[in-house]
Formats: sequence, C-alpha cells, structure tokens
Amino acid sequence: MMKKKEEEIPASKLKECSSGEKENQADIKDCEKDILSKAKEEYNLLWDKHLRFQAEFDNYKKRSLKEKAEFIKFANEGLILELLSILDNFERGIKSTEQKKDFNLLHQGVEMISLQLHSLLNAKGLNKIKSVGEKFNPHQHEAIEVVASEDIGIEEDIVIEEMQAGYMLDGRVIRPAKVKVCKKAEEKIIEEVEKMEEKLEEEIAENKEQTAEDKKQPIKNEN
Repeated sequence: MMKKKEEEIPASKLKECSSGEKENQADIKDCEKDILSKAKEEYNLLWDKHLRFQAEFDNYKKRSLKEKAEFIKFANEGLILELLSILDNFERGIKSTEQKKDFNLLHQGVEMISLQLHSLLNAKGLNKIKSVGEKFNPHQHEAIEVVASEDIGIEEDIVIEEMQAGYMLDGRVIRPAKVKVCKKAEEKIIEEVEKMEEKLEEEIAENKEQTAEDKKQPIKNEN
C-alpha cells in the first residue's frame, strides 16, 4: 500500500506540468512569429533596395545611351568647323571669278583650296595610297582593269594608272585605290621563254665545245 501511495502523483502537480508545457508551446509559437516577422521585414527591405538599384541602373543606362548618341552626333563638330573655313575660301573664290571672269585665277584658287583640304586631312591622320608605279597590293589596290603590255622590260603586276585615289586613316585602309594593272602579253611571255631556252642551249653547246677542246690539248710535262 505504501508503494502505491508513493507512486501516485497529485492532480495539482499534473496540472502544473500540463500548464507549463502549454506555456512553452506558446513561447515557441511567439518566437517563431517574431522570427518570421523579422525575416519578412528584412526581405521587404532587401526587395526595396533591389528595386531602387534597378531603377538607378535603368536611369544610368538611359543617360549613357543619350550621352553616347550626343557624342556620336557632334563627334565631327571640330572637323566640320575646320572645313567651314575652307568652304568660305571656296565661295569667295567663286565670287571673285564671277566678277573678273579670269580662268587662271579660278584655277589657282581651286589649287589653293585643294592644298588646304589635303593639309587638314593629313593632320587628321588621312594619307593617300601610292599607286602608279607601285607593285599591285590587294590590301590597298582594287584592280578595275588589267592591261596586256608588249613591253619586255616592264614588270608584272605594276599599277600603270590610278582611276580613283585610295586613302588610309591612321594606317588603316578606309578606301582602296581603283587602278589599272599591267600584265605581259601572252605572246611576249612565250617569246621571252623561247629566247631564254635558245640562250641556254647555246651556252650548253659552248661548254661542250670548250670541254672537247680541253680534252684534245696534250698535257704538258713540267719536268
């Protein structure tokens, strides 16, 4: 009987335990709610930052595109201003020749303007490609016509006439020169080959004769 009494737990104690467990569960739920609430707040803050950064980046892209467009639009402003002074000289030359009707004066004026223009473009890195008398270069020349020549002394693939000037900007070809290229006529090539063969045969024959004569001559005894 004593054992049963010792093992029995009072009802009040059971109530205390159950109430304690309920309080713990309530605390856990409250804690979970707090954690979830804080997580939501942090998420909202981060999302707001993301949206702001995205908006700022979009604005930056728009500004950059606008600035780039403006730069491209007015990139040649300096060059155009320099060209305007040459254009002014050209217009003054036209007015002067209209009044004086002097062809020589017009010719001199055009030459002067041409020199001014070339000088300006050279200063900007533009250079004319050499053509006439040069070896044909496919990177700088565009062959518009190939002319057969009967001149034996002329070299193959030499530019003999420039149809349109070519230009390089800072070492890069921006427009190849349109040229006429010289090729030897086929008949002349055959003729030259035949002459070379004849000359070679003559040299071989002479060498054979010389060798035969050398063999006929007696060997001198120095003693």
